[in-house]
Amino acid sequence: MKQQKRDVKKLAGTDKRPLQEQKKKKSKKDYRVRNWSEYTEALRQRGSLDVWIDEGVQEKWNAEPTGQRGSPPTYSDLAITSTLQLGIVFHQRLRQTEGLVKSLFRLMNIPLKVPDYSTLSRRGETVGISLAKEKKENLVLVLDSSGLKVYGEGEWKVRQHGYTKRRTWRKIHLSITPDGEIRAQELTENSTGDSEVVDKLLSQEESRIDTFAGDGSYDKRKVYESCKRRGILRILIPPRKDAKIWQHGNCSTEPHVRDETIRHIRRTSLRQWKERVGYHVRSLVENAIFRFKTIFGDRLYARNLAQQRTEVGIKASFLNRMMKLGMPESYAIS
Repeated sequence: MKQQKRDVKKLAGTDKRPLQEQKKKKSKKDYRVRNWSEYTEALRQRGSLDVWIDEGVQEKWNAEPTGQRGSPPTYSDLAITSTLQLGIVFHQRLRQTEGLVKSLFRLMNIPLKVPDYSTLSRRGETVGISLAKEKKENLVLVLDSSGLKVYGEGEWKVRQHGYTKRRTWRKIHLSITPDGEIRAQELTENSTGDSEVVDKLLSQEESRIDTFAGDGSYDKRKVYESCKRRGILRILIPPRKDAKIWQHGNCSTEPHVRDETIRHIRRTSLRQWKERVGYHVRSLVENAIFRFKTIFGDRLYARNLAQQRTEVGIKASFLNRMMKLGMPESYAIS
């Protein structure tokens, strides 16, 4: 009887109970890690210098002659990237990074010069960074983006007083596989749309791509055209609420993938479509972005866009190295 009265009050909008009591809470599952010993050893290795310094860096520290006119560079690209890597992994700025590497060389009795902070800043604009990734086939790629702050007010000041024009952000775009490996990355200005970077991300992948997954911001014609050029058959992109059919049934060509998605959602629901095609895999890229910001922070040290791209490339490559060292394997206990 009491439950019937509550239902009537809820329908009439007169139920004065707190919203938390009106909604039935769903108990969250608890998880437990089954490979603590292996994962603990992987965490220890993250602090080892052997992991972050490439082999043979001492022999290739000095740059080789270019054969061109003018003064050749003193340090090789490997020397610049190795120095920048140590600074990023230990959260050091360029001046502190210079002092860190100098002290390491002094303790190890290595008779090599260390690039100063201005050289690191200048060479950081042109040095190339390649992602450490494994060869795979029939890839399932999940794409998403997030913001990284360059400079500006903190979150507390924005909450209390709003933000000013000096608040500047960059946008990181990631393409990952379901196991968390970053296959491609790109850094753009915050005004760049997600769909505008799809071609650049796909061009960084040489393996065959089987599935493309992204949120509604990728619901653009150029994204589907990019996937078609790469021969991607499964495209998991939820259409917008006001989505219209692009290619009607009386056309002589084959039905468009997006139109088939819209028709399926109209017959059933968006939730059933997501469950049917396995759209939940898209949430894994959010986990990768969370790991990125948890380990390296949500702020960029560099101020120049070219240097920032080098910084993000090194961080993305580090995440792949950390994944190879060991990741936790969890299972639900309730």
